[in-house]
Amino acid sequence: MFIRNLALLFILSTAIEAQVMIPEPGPSRPVAIPPITQTKLANGLTVRVVRKTGSPLITTRLVVANGAGVESRQKAGLASLTATMLTKGTKRRTATEIAESVEFLGGSIASGAGWNGSFAAITVTSDKLSQALAIFADVALNPKFAKDELDLLRTQTLDGLTYNLKQPSFLAGFVASRYSFDEHPAGGTKASISSINVPDIAGFYQQNYRPDSSILIFTGDIDAGLANSLAKRHFGRWRSPRSDAIGKGVGTSIGKGQVPLYRRIMVVDLPRSGQAAVMYAKRLYPIQRATPSFFTASVFNSIFGGGYSSRLNTEIRIKRGLSYGAGSSFAWRRSSTNFAATIQTKNESAAEVADLVLAELKRMVDTDTGESELVPRKAVIIGGFGRNFETGSQLAAALGDLFVYALPTSDLNSFIGDVNRVTAEQVREFATGNMRGGDLIIVGDYSVFKDDLAKRFSTARIDVVAADSLTLSGAEFK
Repeated sequence: MFIRNLALLFILSTAIEAQVMIPEPGPSRPVAIPPITQTKLANGLTVRVVRKTGSPLITTRLVVANGAGVESRQKAGLASLTATMLTKGTKRRTATEIAESVEFLGGSIASGAGWNGSFAAITVTSDKLSQALAIFADVALNPKFAKDELDLLRTQTLDGLTYNLKQPSFLAGFVASRYSFDEHPAGGTKASISSINVPDIAGFYQQNYRPDSSILIFTGDIDAGLANSLAKRHFGRWRSPRSDAIGKGVGTSIGKGQVPLYRRIMVVDLPRSGQAAVMYAKRLYPIQRATPSFFTASVFNSIFGGGYSSRLNTEIRIKRGLSYGAGSSFAWRRSSTNFAATIQTKNESAAEVADLVLAELKRMVDTDTGESELVPRKAVIIGGFGRNFETGSQLAAALGDLFVYALPTSDLNSFIGDVNRVTAEQVREFATGNMRGGDLIIVGDYSVFKDDLAKRFSTARIDVVAADSLTLSGAEFK
């Protein structure tokens, strides 16, 4: 019995040791991107085709290079509502008929908008493509924008917004859009959504949905000749409006310099909230997606807060158990980017978490990253990049992003090399030059963490605003 127990103990200890010893990451595996063909129709519409043989599902994605960035603050959410309304009825088909027709073909259809662009996409098997494109072109080119459909969508949007504004993490991002990024919430505010009418939707569509600033993407087992023929048949008659005026996004630059890690602290008081959200927010200008800084920023983010093994999550969740997850990300614009680190925690630990975020940020600024950390964090980026092309829909979305940022398709093949070339010195230089002067935003029950926050940030001015009194739609931020 003793020998048996000893053997079991040896096996157990060996298993534990194997779990503790983290294996070294292997070399980066190349990502096979099929050849991409590109043509342009007479009306200016760009057509890209990526043939993936053996993939019977064909995704067709229309991307328009304008989104929430060209809408006004007073009409925040207009781009999103316009894109969603595309599938809510045309001059020939009702919303129900569109949904039933696509379902009958065994396909799926979707539309939406982000800050930089808007899209509509349909996926069907190759034998149903011609029928599907007739519906898809009708949706994209002949939307009806019926009042009853907009009324329903507006109600649904407001219901969702009312619920989300009681969630600390959502509310922190909502506030950061104006307070830190000098933008507006892309999904809209209660006031702006309530004000949007059919003429607003129709006007946004007429001004921004135009072939010469759009791209039609085909991915799947389809050759370029057939794809271009179908594109010409269904989208060749699309014409740009007479006016070529395109709105400009809002925003002002924030300069670099040897300034403190944070410049302001705002508390949004949400009494009796179950948890608190802590956010560090900073607008970086003119750090752009189309510059090498993108790759340095990506590696910085992977180390700081981009994943389970990042420094932020390791310190706050794994070591201290103060959150289920702590992370950070960049939201890229054409001429700038918004950085945010977000953590949801107990109200009692909100001030402590804010302190920890700044401590980890200071470590990024003050010290170089060792190779033992740099190499696996690059591997995380590269692994995620490869997973983004597992389906035709993902590949179509990636090609749409390249179009929005005016980047060549060759960027897909050079991505891994560009990431691997980033050095520890570049990461530290990026942090030193860009990660100072951000804002701390804390949303939660202020009465719970008020004293601890005042103790930890005794020399800082802390602005407190009640969640119910927030106003983000007008010219002034309140």
